[in-house]
Amino acid sequence: MSPDELNALLASLIDGWENEVVEFKSGGEGFSTSDIGKYFSALSNEANLRSVDRAWLVFGVDNKTRTVIGSKYRRDRARLQGLKQDIANSSSPRATFHEIHELNHPEGRVLLFEVPPAPRGIPISWNGHYYARNGESLGPLDLNKLDEIRQQDASDDWSAVVLPNATIEHLDPEALAAARAAFATRHPRLDADEIAGWSDETFLERAKLTIKGGITRAAVLLLGRDTSAHLLSPLLAEITWKLSGEEQAYEHFGLPFLINTSKVNERIRNVQVRLLQPGTLIQTEIQKYDRKSVLEAIHNCVAHADYRTGSRIIVVERVDRVVLENAGSFFDGTPEEYVTEERMPRRYRNPFLVNAMTELNMIDRMGLGVRTINLSQVKRYLPLPDYDLSEHGAVKLTIYGAVIDTNYSEQLMQHTDLPLEDVLALDRVQKKLPISKDAAARLRRAHLIEGRSPNLHVSSAVAAAAATKADYIRTRAQSDTHYAKLITDYLTQFGGASRQEINDLLWDKLSDALDDEQKRNKITNLLAKMRRAGQIRNAGSTQKPRWELV
Repeated sequence: MSPDELNALLASLIDGWENEVVEFKSGGEGFSTSDIGKYFSALSNEANLRSVDRAWLVFGVDNKTRTVIGSKYRRDRARLQGLKQDIANSSSPRATFHEIHELNHPEGRVLLFEVPPAPRGIPISWNGHYYARNGESLGPLDLNKLDEIRQQDASDDWSAVVLPNATIEHLDPEALAAARAAFATRHPRLDADEIAGWSDETFLERAKLTIKGGITRAAVLLLGRDTSAHLLSPLLAEITWKLSGEEQAYEHFGLPFLINTSKVNERIRNVQVRLLQPGTLIQTEIQKYDRKSVLEAIHNCVAHADYRTGSRIIVVERVDRVVLENAGSFFDGTPEEYVTEERMPRRYRNPFLVNAMTELNMIDRMGLGVRTINLSQVKRYLPLPDYDLSEHGAVKLTIYGAVIDTNYSEQLMQHTDLPLEDVLALDRVQKKLPISKDAAARLRRAHLIEGRSPNLHVSSAVAAAAATKADYIRTRAQSDTHYAKLITDYLTQFGGASRQEINDLLWDKLSDALDDEQKRNKITNLLAKMRRAGQIRNAGSTQKPRWELV
C-alpha cells in the first residue's frame, strides 16, 4: 500500500474503532510477542467467522483518546519482519501476518499488522490455545465458535459442487479413456472388459466424479476439455512450468489435469547425475529427478490447492532443483509428521477431488506421498525436500536435483541403513539449519557430524580429494593433549607467555568450525585444565596472567 492508502485505511479503522476484527494498541518497545500471538489467533479466527478477507492489529494509537501517539516497537526493519517467523513458529496450523505495514504518520510511527482469516474448517491456535474476541475483549475461543469453524470444510467442499451447465460434452475424450485405464489399474479385481463396457455416465459415477449424474468441478478439473475452463471461472485452471536461470522459458498447461500433469512432469529436464563412491574412482549414475516422485508432488498440488483463491499452480525448474507452489496452507498437520510418523490425514481441503484422484490412481489417501518423495531422495543420495510454509496461504515444495554437500551424499552411500530420522537431521546439518541436542548427540556418536553447535558440519566419509582433505583437517577438532603439547613446548622455549601470546599460538590451530567466542572459551578451559593438572601456573595476576611451567 502507498502512504496515502495507509493513511486512508488508518483513518477508516479509527473511525470504526475496535470490534471483533480490529484492535488498537500503543505498542511499546517491549510489547510481548506472546500477547501479539494471542491477538493474531483471535483476530484470525474472527475474520474467518465474519467472512472478511483480513483483520487488523494496530500499534501506535492510544486506546483511550483514539489518537495517534506513535510506536517504538521493533524500529529495526529486519527485526520487525522477523516477527512473522516468531508468530509462524508458535501458531497452528502454521500461519503469520500477511504483511506488516509501517506508516510514518505526522503524529508518529504506526504499525498495521494485516491478519489473514483462519483457513476454512481450521481454527488458528497460539501455543496450543485457541483465542477469540468478544467485542473489544480478548478471550478463549468458545465451543460454539470452535464448532462453527470446524464444520465449515464438511459442508463447503469447492470440488464437489455440481456445475448446472456442464455436460459430458465438456469432457475430453482422451482424458476419459485415460481415466478408464487408470481406474482399471486401481481396481484390478474388476474385469477390464466390464469397465470398458460401461457408459460414460456409469463410469463417471463409479469413479466418484459425478453426483447423481451431475458434472462436478472435480470432473471438469481432471477431465475437462481445454475449452471448458470457463465453467470454473473465476478459477485460473492452469499449471505453469517456468525454466529459471541462464536459459529461460515457460509454458502454461490447462485442462485436463489428468493428462497435463504428466506433460508438465515430462517438461522438466532429467539428465543423469554422476556421483563418486567414497574412496574410489567408481561413479554411480542416478537420475537428476525421480519422475514418479515429481509427478506425485504435482498431483498433491492439484489435490490440496485452495481453488477459491483463483491462483495457478507453479512449477519452477532451476539448474539444481524444482520448486512447486500451490495456494492454500498445509491443511492437516506438518510435513515432518508425514515423513517420520507415517501420519494419515484426518481431513482434506477438497475431499471430493481427493476421492476422485484416488479412484484414478493419481494419489493415495494415506498421506504416504510426502514420505515416498523423501525416501526417493535418500535412495539417490540427494538432499531431502524442503517445505516452505512461511508465506501464508501458500505451500512451496523444493525437490533437489544436485548435491549440496559431498560429505552428506558420501555418508548416505556408506550408511544405507540410516534411520530416516537421522537422515533428516543430517540433511538439516548440511543446510546449516539447527537440530535438537538429542539428534546432534546421536549423529556425533555415529561419527556423522563434527564441530560445535551451532557450527555443525557433516563429517567426511573419505577425504579423497586434496581440497576436501584440507577442508576436513581445518574443521576437525584436535585432542586437548595436542593443544597442551603446543603450550608446554612454547613455555619451554620462551619461559612464559601472556594470555594474548597463548591466544596467538593456538587461534589458527583450533577448528574452523568454532566461532571467536567458542575459541576463547576453549583456550580458557584448556589453561584451567592444565593448571589443575599441575602442568602450568599463573605467575601474574587474574587481570594480566603470565603462564609458566611448574
